[in-house]
Amino acid sequence: MTDRDPSADGPDISDNAARRAREAYFTASQGQLIWARFRRNRTAMAAGIVLLALVLMGIFAPFLSPYDPSIAGRNAEYTNGAPQIPKFCDDAGCSARPFIYGVTRERSLATNFRWVTKIDTTDRRYVQFLVEGTPYKLFGITFSTRLFGVDKGKIHLFGTDDTGKDIFSRTLHAIYTSLAVGTLGVLISFVLALLIGGVAGYFGGWIDGVLQMITDAVRTVPAIPLFMAIAAFLPAEISSEARFFYISIILGLIGWPTLARRVRTHLLVERNQEYVLAAKLSGAGPSHVIRKHLLPSFTSYIIVDLVISFPYMVLSETALSFIGLGLKDPVNSLGVMLQNTTSADVLLNYQWYFIPVLFFIALVMAFVFVGDGLRDAADPYGSTKK
Repeated sequence: MTDRDPSADGPDISDNAARRAREAYFTASQGQLIWARFRRNRTAMAAGIVLLALVLMGIFAPFLSPYDPSIAGRNAEYTNGAPQIPKFCDDAGCSARPFIYGVTRERSLATNFRWVTKIDTTDRRYVQFLVEGTPYKLFGITFSTRLFGVDKGKIHLFGTDDTGKDIFSRTLHAIYTSLAVGTLGVLISFVLALLIGGVAGYFGGWIDGVLQMITDAVRTVPAIPLFMAIAAFLPAEISSEARFFYISIILGLIGWPTLARRVRTHLLVERNQEYVLAAKLSGAGPSHVIRKHLLPSFTSYIIVDLVISFPYMVLSETALSFIGLGLKDPVNSLGVMLQNTTSADVLLNYQWYFIPVLFFIALVMAFVFVGDGLRDAADPYGSTKK
């Protein structure tokens, strides 16, 4: 009996692996192919991780934030306070638990009676996790446990504003508000785009002509004058929830034409294909053909358009709130928080007001890179590594 050389099986094993890889590629669904291409884009993957982290921070903002972001949770003794960074060591030694120092506040003649913060290095305040705080609602359930706090006093990682509200808590809730406005606006524009674009592309003729005139008319509506007119007619006592609802609806009503044109163009090309004719001959009605055959044929592109539309919705909400035409206090949104950064006094003395700007930039850039990555991954004619 002779021993068999194990290396002789090497080519067979590698050929089998290659064959299985080819079979997996040719039998993969459209979603699996898009995911495989998307994973090879490292920039898009990194942006996706950042975007997922920001979305989770917004969703779980009540738990992650130590205090109520409204005026009810303000720290009246620490207005315009600088960020408090936890540390483990100081001149007195090291601690296994992070801590901050206690502070005292007084107005100084040397600084034109501005508040001056004096740090008491002998007063250690230790950071604690899963502490009990003010009640809040998450997914409709009332909780009182928050992620962190201190054993005495309060901690402000991003500092406080001129009313003593915690900027860290406000930033997390602002992310949620901006994402919620963008989500509602995108859903409204998505439904209108599929409905109008689908009908125009499937029927064509005079129906297409009328719908295209409506689409062009909506595209020419300037957003800023429209919101100025609406802001002039809205009563001053309108609730923040109602203003949030109106802003979301208006952003959705003026944001659908671009996707509608893409849907129309695709349906104009696909409506004469053999599978569509076969569905018609089988007795399928127009709505069935559009929903079950035409729209699913480019689902990936619709998803990509939705993702790309998010940053523009967030930008629109932020810009409108920034110039005073969108959301206003006490609503916490990124645009509302950016309003506080417009004065020279903030730029010179309270630079921590700009911390929410970094989250706004990260949110928009993450959406842009993820959208670009999905658009490249959804292109069947894009270059792929075999």
